[in-house]
Amino acid sequence: MRGPGQWQHRLRRQGARWTVPRRAILELLSRTSKHLSAKEVYGSLHRTNPGLGLTTVYRTLDLLVRMGLLNKLSFGSGESRYEFRSTDEETHHHHLICMQCGKIIDYTDFVDEEQELVKKIEDSLAKKHGFKINDHHIEFLGLCPECRG
Repeated sequence: MRGPGQWQHRLRRQGARWTVPRRAILELLSRTSKHLSAKEVYGSLHRTNPGLGLTTVYRTLDLLVRMGLLNKLSFGSGESRYEFRSTDEETHHHHLICMQCGKIIDYTDFVDEEQELVKKIEDSLAKKHGFKINDHHIEFLGLCPECRG
């Protein structure tokens, strides 16, 4: 089950209230494959929610990241981007990030060897540091074909 009912239950279970901005942000990010900045989220929602302020968007995004509903992506450009965090294993992905134009490509076509290598790394780090790993994010930085050309 994915949607407002699940999100509302999860927020309340963790002691947070279910508010209009939280619902609007989660609905927006769950519908798009784009990696949106806080300003882009604000721009998309302000037309239909004129009382929504940019500060509220930043605070709400930070809360939803802490609660595990969103991923915060910081690619060194100084502006974080946000994406909906799916619990579906099939949608797990990594990112290819162009350092020149900022283009972000979701990398999902893993081969068995890649999955095995990441699992080995997770197991090794967990054992070495006594750490329980719940998730990981891998970003490859470089130049996209358009910027290389």
